[in-house]
Amino acid sequence: MNMYKSYQFRLYPDKQQIIQIQKTFGCTRLVYNHYLEKRKKDNLTCFDMIKDLPNLYQKYPFLKEVDSCSLRCCLFDLDDAFKRYFNNQNNYPKFKGKYGSKRSYRTNYITSTYNERKYENIKVDLKRNVITLPKLKEVKIKGYRNLSVLPGRIINATISECSNGKYYVSVLVEENHIAPKIIPRKIVGIDLGIKDVVITSDGEKIKNEKIIEKYEKRIKRKQRELARREKGSGNYYKTKKKLAILFQKLKNARKYFIHQITKKLVLENDIIVSETLKVKKMLEEKKYSKFLSDVSLSKICSLLKYKANYYGKRYIQIDSYYPSSQECSRCGYKNEKVKDLTVRDWICPECGSYHDRDINASQNILFEGIKKYTKELI
Repeated sequence: MNMYKSYQFRLYPDKQQIIQIQKTFGCTRLVYNHYLEKRKKDNLTCFDMIKDLPNLYQKYPFLKEVDSCSLRCCLFDLDDAFKRYFNNQNNYPKFKGKYGSKRSYRTNYITSTYNERKYENIKVDLKRNVITLPKLKEVKIKGYRNLSVLPGRIINATISECSNGKYYVSVLVEENHIAPKIIPRKIVGIDLGIKDVVITSDGEKIKNEKIIEKYEKRIKRKQRELARREKGSGNYYKTKKKLAILFQKLKNARKYFIHQITKKLVLENDIIVSETLKVKKMLEEKKYSKFLSDVSLSKICSLLKYKANYYGKRYIQIDSYYPSSQECSRCGYKNEKVKDLTVRDWICPECGSYHDRDINASQNILFEGIKKYTKELI
């Protein structure tokens, strides 16, 4: 089975390469905004825009200084943005600003053969820790020490600059991955929450590390410091960079925490069952919106789905309206008093069983997942 997988590396460009990257950011932004303005007036296809691109070269000769493939890729992105808008998947495309939080451009992999010699515009040498990119030539990289070569065919590379001034390259690779066939031996039901991020049907609770709280005071202090600085001054930009570094640390810590949880669940179990979450509705509750965004429940679900598929495991989601917290996992009695979120434990009036609210919910999710799985087998 062919599947796409991206490998992200930290880029260490020299001064000339940084200038070239910044030029490409500016040129792709100019082309994107120019044709977005045109598409407001005329109904142009992606092919029409690419065909018209040489006319823009005459108007702006400096466009020839950057990678031509990156300019065409930004037109594909614009066309894709319009398609998503017409399919009611996102809002109307917006103009790109110069001072965005993250700037990037994409270039496609192109190969050719001349005099029995193969030429490639993107090459990754993990032994020398070097990547070859169009117009940039060789750039130092760091990451993936356990790999000697990329396991597949390169499709494209995306060069990006974070708000903290660091550069990254994400290489998309098409792999011929064969997921192992596993006979399910262990199944687990999980309830996702705020105080405890994951509660398993085995009784294990993974606590919320409250990553936002760890960085919140430092971020607020830096924001106040930035507000006191004169806008446009040297100290203003120094403080702004320090603030961006803090936000990046927060993002990385959250990402690491989520990946550790999902990897543990997938490797230790053959079938994972959870509820289908409606995160948008949950975020409307102002009391919990901050903590919900901290634990990133929707991201946990999407990573579980991807990793389970990669390792040949199963990830099952049950109906979001299933009353997992209210039902007794022993006798099936429905206790509507448990609708109140302040009730953290209760005793079943029917069979007298004691229940921890979250563990009981995860056990009910497990049973519902088994029902769904057996129906699929039949």
